[in-house]
Amino acid sequence: MITVWAQYMPQYTEYSSYYGNGMGQGGMYSGVTMIGLALLLLTGLIGWIVQNRMMASMKRFSATPAPMTGAEVAQRMLAAYGIHDVRVTHTQGQLTDHFNPVNKTVNLSDSVYAEASVAAMAVAAHECGHAVQHAQAYPWIKLRSEMVPLVNLGSRLGQIVLMVGLIMLGFGSGTTVAWIGLALFATTTLFALVTLPVEFDASRRALAWLESSGLATRAMHGQAGTALRWAAMTYVAAALSSIAMLVYYALIILSRTSGRRD
Repeated sequence: MITVWAQYMPQYTEYSSYYGNGMGQGGMYSGVTMIGLALLLLTGLIGWIVQNRMMASMKRFSATPAPMTGAEVAQRMLAAYGIHDVRVTHTQGQLTDHFNPVNKTVNLSDSVYAEASVAAMAVAAHECGHAVQHAQAYPWIKLRSEMVPLVNLGSRLGQIVLMVGLIMLGFGSGTTVAWIGLALFATTTLFALVTLPVEFDASRRALAWLESSGLATRAMHGQAGTALRWAAMTYVAAALSSIAMLVYYALIILSRTSGRRD
């Protein structure tokens, strides 16, 4: 369960001032690019709010005791679903919890693995929800896994190709390279959108199991739901930020193209 929204917002600062200097009429301060910039700032603010609410809920429910540690919860949930080829392991850091389908491990962070708290219980069950998704061939997680090679390519080359394309636009070249760069970058946006049903479904599975197993009282179940809901919202914020970035770049290309025709 990693907070991912912040990876998108800072990207515009590195290149935006360059894109705006002398490229088309009005530079980056033309109406359309200002709309894009406003979207970036808005989604960045949303992400910041969500991030802080998630951190606050995790801190709050980390102080609420639970009957089992995160590691014990994970082992019990995996056993309940008949999943015996997935190991529960410890990973260093905070909010570094994740399920690795390659080596079939549920990796729990310092504050989850050995802690007996509502937050640890919720996070451990959520990560096991991903293991259950893989075991049951959940369509959205299969699609996300299949997208990984393309997304890796897009994330490595998208910004570079896009920057080159915008520089070429500034010197009067066509828009082809810029649009190719934008298309590569769009793979990361698509990945962020596909991630949403995966994360929400994992939380749904976690909460359903916590209730059916009787491990969580009614109050604890509600607290776990709150913690997982805010964690899931970080992925929504990430998707919104990625969409805003995509729109921002598209508006830059369109404004430069329009400026050349005027």
